[in-house]
This record gives sequence, structure tokens and C-alpha cells, in this order.
Amino acid sequence: METWKQYIEKHQQRFLKELIELLKVPSISSKSENKPDMQRCAVLIEQEFKAAGADTVTIYQTNGHPIVYAEKIADKSKPTVLVYGHYDVQPADPLNLWDSPPFEPVVKDGKIYARGAADDKGQFFMHTKALETMLQTHSMPCNMKFIIEGEEEVGSPNLATFVESHKELLACDVVLVSDTAMIALDTPSIDVGVRGLSYIEVEVTGPNRDLHSGVYGGAVANPATILAKLIAGCHDADNHITIPGFYDDVVEISKEERAEMAKAPFDETAYKKELGIDAVWGEKGYTTIERTGIRPTLEVNGIWSGYTGEGAKTVLPSKAYAKISARLVPNQSPKKITEALIHYFENSAPAGVKVKATEHHGGEPYLTPIDSIEYLAAAKAMQSALGKEPVPVRGGGSIPICAIFEKALHKKIVFLGFGLDNDNLHSPNEKFDLANFYKGIETIPYFCKYFTELYEAKH
Repeated sequence: METWKQYIEKHQQRFLKELIELLKVPSISSKSENKPDMQRCAVLIEQEFKAAGADTVTIYQTNGHPIVYAEKIADKSKPTVLVYGHYDVQPADPLNLWDSPPFEPVVKDGKIYARGAADDKGQFFMHTKALETMLQTHSMPCNMKFIIEGEEEVGSPNLATFVESHKELLACDVVLVSDTAMIALDTPSIDVGVRGLSYIEVEVTGPNRDLHSGVYGGAVANPATILAKLIAGCHDADNHITIPGFYDDVVEISKEERAEMAKAPFDETAYKKELGIDAVWGEKGYTTIERTGIRPTLEVNGIWSGYTGEGAKTVLPSKAYAKISARLVPNQSPKKITEALIHYFENSAPAGVKVKATEHHGGEPYLTPIDSIEYLAAAKAMQSALGKEPVPVRGGGSIPICAIFEKALHKKIVFLGFGLDNDNLHSPNEKFDLANFYKGIETIPYFCKYFTELYEAKH
């Protein structure tokens, strides 16, 4: 019988070709003009699951974009792994910063460049190829179900309703997610937690129209200036967030946990060089790794006002806008933080302007216990495929679906991500290392094998 590795090596060029076809589809969930592409992408995924050997594949329409569901029931007496992924991607702007068109995949230096390469098309596609690999080598140790949605990048507004109304369909013993990163193939790691998210948009309105900055400047409040001051007031001199109540529910981790985190290799000089910065920045008293994993943050995601075209136009703008997000750590409530942010912006502005703050979307933080069979199976799988025991780390990103699945299905989520921090997620020139792609395909069957063994031993 062929081994998993042998099968993957034999078919890796076909796997790559099929991934390229998936990456060509501009499945941007936030843009209405891409709605036909979302449907087209769902159909392509349906075809891929059927070709991989799934027994059942169904496209479910929602009030937004479609959800693709697939399953392979090998033996009803065996445990079931539910795989979650998403096929929608972020907008590709600014297009002029891409070295190649975002939806015309390019393979260069062992990496594939395209929007969605790592987030999350390349990563969820590993699971379709892992399913094929296990079936073709007659070595599938458990049952598998797959739910691939098209709205993760806009906060998964319809997923909770779908999961709640399809509990029996999605019944499983563990939820497996490959939408995270690892340190490197030679230094494997597993995210044991992801941060939550609170996202708002702020609109500051001053005069009823743009004004001549010479005639009115100095006499009328400038919304851009006021917004800049409000944003600047969100942090103190130590980069500590000043929003009242922001840290009330933050769970401080122990010195022992911080010491364990410090064991993960991190080259700050290389980090700065790769980003083109001469210094790191953040909350005083914490390392870079801690700032991006165990501490909450507040960032401006976009800000605009007045004239932004070519050349000069001397106006005092009527309006100013900003998109602002907070990353949250365990025990923080997205609802509570969103309310605190809205209250701060709407009640801190001076007379002369009006401020309106609205919520976009949010998500709960999540932690996977490192002594759980879910984590132990993932760690053993990585060690088998990569030859090294992985380091448990906390991811800086957010995956809102975690709380949805645990609440509805009462099962733990485990992360098995093969992206890298420098994959340029949400940025120009997004990429996915092909070595990681193929190793991910190889690791997933090991997870299925070890989870099945640990589950059966426990039950």
C-alpha cells in the first residue's frame, strides 16, 4: 500500500494545478460585484470534494454567500472530525503594490502568490487533498465532515444561524481549523488560542459642506483634526489603551506561562528587517510575541477625510472617517468592548462636531487546552510529519467561528495551521509556501489517526 507521503509526492503537481484554479476566482465577500464569483467558487469547491471522494456534497444558500458542506462516513462507530474553512478572501487593494495580479497565481521560489493563497483557500484545500490521499491509500481512520463558508472575512454573519439549525448534520467529536500560522516547518508550532475582535467605524461631521481652509480655517472645527485627536487619545505614553473599562476582564497569564512562551524562537532583528522598520512598538512591559498573543490591542485599520486626489486642494473637510478594531484576549467580551469604544468616541468630542460610531462585526477569543486529546493529537501529528515536537503558541488573529461551534456543538476546536507570519495575509503579494502546503496534506491524516486512537482510548 502506498504511504500518504508517497501518494502526495506522486500527485503534487496535480494538487498545485487544482489549487491554482481555485485561487483564480476573485471570491471577495465584501464586494457586491463579486457575488457571482462567490457562487462560482462554491461550485468549484463542490466539484473538488466530489472528486476527492466525499459521499455527500451540498451547497447551502444563506442570506449572504453560500456554504459548502461535504462528508465521508467511513465507519459510523468511529469518531468524526469536522473541518472548517473559508473560501472568501480580502479585497486585493492596493493593486499597484502587487508584483503580479492577485487573481493570476504565480509560482516563484517554491511559493505560490495570489490573494487567498494562505488565507484560507490554500489551507482548507489541504483537507480536500488529505481526504483524497486517505481514500486512495485505503487508510481513512475516522469519519470526516467539512463546512467551508464564504463570509469569514466579513464576520461570518450567517454562520451561527446555519450551525444552530444544522446541529445534527454537523455533529462531530472535534472541530479542526487550518486558518492559522506556524513558526516554520523546522520549528513547528500550534496555535492554542486566537484573539477576539471588536470592529467599529467612526464618522465625525463638522460643517454642512467642505469649506475654504483660508476663509474658515481656525474658526470652524476640522473633523479630520478632531478625529486624529480622538484616535491619539486611545493610547497613553506607554502605549496602554486608555478606553475606560478596556482591561477590566483581561486575564493576566502567569510568569510560568510567559516563560514558556519565551522559549519559542524569535529573531527581533530579522523581524524588523523583514518589515522594513527600525524599531518595534507596543505596550510597555511586554515582548513582541506577548503583545501579539496575550495582550489586547487597538488599531486604526483605515482613515480618510477631505481631498485625497492628485495635487493640492485647500479645504476644511465636512467629514472624517476611521475604521478601528480591537483584538481581545480570553475573558474579554466583544459586546462590552464595542460598547466602550462607541461610548468613548461619541462622548469625547468637543462642541462643533458630531460623532457617530457604528459596529461592523466581532468575535470571541478562544483557547484550546494543551492537555486535551484534541491538542495532543495535533501535536503528535506534526511531530510525525515534520520530525519535531511543536511549540504551543497564541495567535494574534481572530477566528470568530470558534465560539459559534463550541456553543452549538459542544466540541473543542483545534488549530492545525501551516501558514507563516510573513505570508502577507490581507496585504499585497499574499503567498503560501508549497512545502507547507504539501506537509499540511501529509499531517492531516496523522491527526485523524491519532485523534481516533486517543478518542477510542478515552471512551
